Amino acid sequence: MPNNKPFNLIVIPDDEPVVLKTTPLAEKVYDLAETVEWHTTRPLTDDETINLIKDADAVINIRGSVQFNENVLSSCPNLKLISVWGTGVNHVDLGFAESQGVWVSNTPAYGAPYVAEQALALGLSVGRQIVSNHNRVVGGGWTAGYVNEFYNKTLGVIGTGAIGQRMIELGKALGMNVIAWTFNPSAERAAQYGINFVEFDDLIKNSDVISLHIPATSESINLIDEREFKLMKNTCIIINTARGDIINEAALISALRNNTILGAGLDVFPQEPIPENHPLTTLSNVVISPHVGGMAEAATMKGLEMTIDNLESFAQGNPLYVVAKGSDHHLS
Repeated sequence: MPNNKPFNLIVIPDDEPVVLKTTPLAEKVYDLAETVEWHTTRPLTDDETINLIKDADAVINIRGSVQFNENVLSSCPNLKLISVWGTGVNHVDLGFAESQGVWVSNTPAYGAPYVAEQALALGLSVGRQIVSNHNRVVGGGWTAGYVNEFYNKTLGVIGTGAIGQRMIELGKALGMNVIAWTFNPSAERAAQYGINFVEFDDLIKNSDVISLHIPATSESINLIDEREFKLMKNTCIIINTARGDIINEAALISALRNNTILGAGLDVFPQEPIPENHPLTTLSNVVISPHVGGMAEAATMKGLEMTIDNLESFAQGNPLYVVAKGSDHHLS
């Protein structure tokens, strides 16, 4: 009987916590391959990842903690496509993937409104002391004094892609003065978003709230470091729903411990899941969430559908949302 399915083996190495396998979209995955291998505990090392995907011709990548580096990619001779659920692809060596003929696709902007909501919620939780006040009241106490308002304060948005643009809108809706910085500013974009692009140091110095919305690249790793924390107001709140490596974690912990800044709202970390008893979990001026910014049900389903669409479009010779272009012969 001839093989009528476009892929021989699709592997999902990291559906943990499970988001795809229990949805109706799972049936579409099975329709695309002769064999599907589904793993609901994520690999933690290169060797574990290689062991799972070494024979695959397509991979659906759910979690950004799984690395597709040179070591892993060079051990997967049959691999044609990595379909990433998510916008960030800093965990994939795109240049080496292309050199190996491997295509990489992602799901841009699928969760932009929801990640921006998470950023705002984290920032307000820090400023309004939601968690500490909750714990105080549950423990039999009451108010400890002032909370910090966002109205009429300055919001500095770093990165003005889809999520950053939505964060600009939310800040304005709260009555905040919004300024922004991006790697590629222009007068046209400033007019479109209704903001002023400012110099990086000016944003760092003048913002009461700083929200990060840029991908992790060689240019942005440790963009916020000891120097930047020293420039910030001691009343500043920093929010990160982008990628953990954009902030130097040691410098962040020091700034929080020493009250160099007021606090931080964090949805992402250099190591995920965050290790037990991590220093950030011991600080009262931090609110933490487990990388759930885009995990609203509507966003999740939209992103997963785009992930499957990327497999289908690749099989039809017209790949969508390409971030690394592999070998053309894979499309024939």
